[in-house]
Amino acid sequence: MTDIRSICVYCGSGAGTDPAYREAATELGREMARAGIRLVYGGGSIGLMGIVARSVLDNGGEVTGIIPQFLKEREEMLEDAGELIVTEDMHERKRLMFEKADAFVALPGGIGTLEETVEMMTWAQLGQHRKPVLLANIKGFWEPFRQLLEHMRRDGFIRNGLDVTYHVANTAAEIVPHLQNVADGKRDLCQEDGVSLSQL
Repeated sequence: MTDIRSICVYCGSGAGTDPAYREAATELGREMARAGIRLVYGGGSIGLMGIVARSVLDNGGEVTGIIPQFLKEREEMLEDAGELIVTEDMHERKRLMFEKADAFVALPGGIGTLEETVEMMTWAQLGQHRKPVLLANIKGFWEPFRQLLEHMRRDGFIRNGLDVTYHVANTAAEIVPHLQNVADGKRDLCQEDGVSLSQL
């Protein structure tokens, strides 16, 4: 595992109904900037996307926004991002986000956040990368998804040898230290808080 120099953050283009989600996005952005970790994200200025990006910038950090042409207006492209890449389509966007990130964090979000997070889990499951994927389980947001993974495992669709590996942080403050510990080899990629992910 290489050092964590950049984190791709997947999150909602809405802010959600609970202020805790907005607070977590603000705190994550601040902690990434303090640690000198670049944000790679979807390039929008609205919702949690905009909150985390502005927090990184407000605290002196660096931001790479990657947005497809057709979403420039809908997601209100953040012109202030230090590096702003406009892609032809979603496929190019997701490829560049993968290439530019050393780790992936899923804050609360909608179906797009879920889809991008699951894609990174699937690629890891198929041996295409070993970059850590972390669920920011703010106020238990990701518990239904974790229960779905357990349901898939129980019913034989996540089989031994094809484990779904991921990490969990219950607060924004835990995210950067957790990923740095992974990079330093203090946490095994096949474990989540000491529990084998083959059990998930």
